[in-house]
Amino acid sequence: MKVPAALKGLPIDHLGIAVKDIAAASLPYQLIGLPMAGEDEVVSSQHVKVRALQAGDSLLELLEPTSSESPIASFIEKRGEGLHHVALRVEKLEAEIARLEAEGAQFISTEPRAGRAGTRVVFLHPKWAKGVLIELVEH
Repeated sequence: MKVPAALKGLPIDHLGIAVKDIAAASLPYQLIGLPMAGEDEVVSSQHVKVRALQAGDSLLELLEPTSSESPIASFIEKRGEGLHHVALRVEKLEAEIARLEAEGAQFISTEPRAGRAGTRVVFLHPKWAKGVLIELVEH
């Protein structure tokens, strides 16, 4: 498959890491020297509290469930704490959804949702990406 020129070098926006306790989980990263990128934020639609840490041009997002309804709570229960998803930055979310759907991509939902810091996001199904949950993020 030929990769469209617009997607070559698509930047990693962030890596999402599922944790039980944001404060405890952030300590190793802060000791390594990664500063916080703003204040903690609750993304109510996902039932998750997010702490972003700056890692060069990308972020590490520590994701703590705020209720048992959170996809993060379910993930931790099934797999334990750890890497949850890879998020790639896109310029035009709807255009990328349409392009990927035309190529046969499978989404959890094609309806953009509110993400952290005013972003809009969608998730590609991990079964489609060989077990990796991919998030597309538009700033």
